[in-house]
Amino acid sequence: MRFAVVAHRSSETNARIVEAAAAIGLDAELLLPREALHRLEAGDVALGRLDVREGLDGVESGTTELERLAAAGVHVLNTPAALVAAHDKLLTARVLRLAAVPHPHTWLLAEGVRHPDPELPLVLKPRFGSWGRDVVLCRTRDEVDAALASASFKGWFREHGAVAQELVPPLGWDLRVVVAGGRIVGSARRVAMPGEWRTNAALGARVEPAPAPPLARTLALAAAAALRLDLAGVDLLPTRNGFVVLEVNGAVDFRPAYVPGGDVFADAVLALLRTVADRREPALAAL
Repeated sequence: MRFAVVAHRSSETNARIVEAAAAIGLDAELLLPREALHRLEAGDVALGRLDVREGLDGVESGTTELERLAAAGVHVLNTPAALVAAHDKLLTARVLRLAAVPHPHTWLLAEGVRHPDPELPLVLKPRFGSWGRDVVLCRTRDEVDAALASASFKGWFREHGAVAQELVPPLGWDLRVVVAGGRIVGSARRVAMPGEWRTNAALGARVEPAPAPPLARTLALAAAAALRLDLAGVDLLPTRNGFVVLEVNGAVDFRPAYVPGGDVFADAVLALLRTVADRREPALAAL
């Protein structure tokens, strides 16, 4: 059985997942979506790791290829529908609301779209965003107007508009929980740089080991299940009463520090393989 990470980027996380799969005897490799169509066969496993595009204007190409792989009998983890639901922050908000998972109130601000005035303060961000890019904290109406005026020159804004989210008062850190196959395989605290309110590692946040408390674990599992993601990173912000799910990442990056003294990548691969086995058994029983 082949195990392929289907992605456009040779990130450290993608490479470590492939290494972990190879270490347990699988024929593992990192493949572009088109390559996966030619190399994978029925019974193989394809882990979708499509990210948002560099221009923040949508999801990377490859969803059609993942659909074709699934139709050919390949076990596709992180399906196209799940990846889109995770990367589209407006859709994420709707899914989490329907699942009763705590999430900041979210509005779409776009030309021609009617909406109630969002409550201040708020965070303005791309609908398909990542790495903390073009995320702006607005405390006044003038700041909102200025942020929208600046965003109007961006391709992502012209394509999809912007997402406005209720501000969860920043405490300088958040908790990222990695969920694989419906199991928590690791977690870490991301501490913002001095003077920075955003906790993205791409912006210099410090990543340190931190076990997820019971409530955070429950919310992370519920969020990943609601979006039907097989491998996800769930980012939770601390509040006075516990935690709020801020984002769910379908192409999450994580590090060895997420499991001190263990192997978070091996744990993730084993959890994903158990998911494949669990799904295969009902299918075989139906024959």
